[in-house]
Amino acid sequence: MIGFDAIILAGGRGSRLGGLRKPELALDGRRLLDRALTAAAGARRLVVVGDAEVPDGVPRTREDPPYGGPVAALAAGMAFLPEHAPWTLVLASDLPAVEAAVATLLAVEPDGDGCCLVDAGGRLQWLLGYYRTDALVARLADRGDPPLTAMYRLLEPLRLRGVAVEPELTADVDTPSDADRWGIALPHPPQQP
Repeated sequence: MIGFDAIILAGGRGSRLGGLRKPELALDGRRLLDRALTAAAGARRLVVVGDAEVPDGVPRTREDPPYGGPVAALAAGMAFLPEHAPWTLVLASDLPAVEAAVATLLAVEPDGDGCCLVDAGGRLQWLLGYYRTDALVARLADRGDPPLTAMYRLLEPLRLRGVAVEPELTADVDTPSDADRWGIALPHPPQQP
């Protein structure tokens, strides 16, 4: 696929991890956020949305309100990027296998409004997808009042191709047991919410 921008969502409170910031967790010495940045390296432009620390030269913005959820973060990312590319790659920053996942995703011929990977339960992974940018812009402009906050409500009207993959490609790190399965050492025991 050519001509895409990337928006990496790196906000959230990490509540199921007791407040630990998921993008900062490291697997084999590399932060999950850095893995997402590498996965999106083919983008014409990219932006990280959230409060995660970013490397020098990587633009970052925040959703409004802070911790407003993934739809607000996507809107902030779209507003930050000027002169949009035809396609937009949208990634979470808590995906240990994000590099292999994105390579698989981008190998799929785009059609309709985009493509998402499908998890082991048969669900589209909205934060592992690429979308026709004009379709995203239209959906974000039509969020309603109060605005939608759930990604599935925003994106389910789109014509999307789902791509079933090995379960590890869509696995994220939401809980201490997820981290343990991947061999991710938590910096301190999670606090109880």
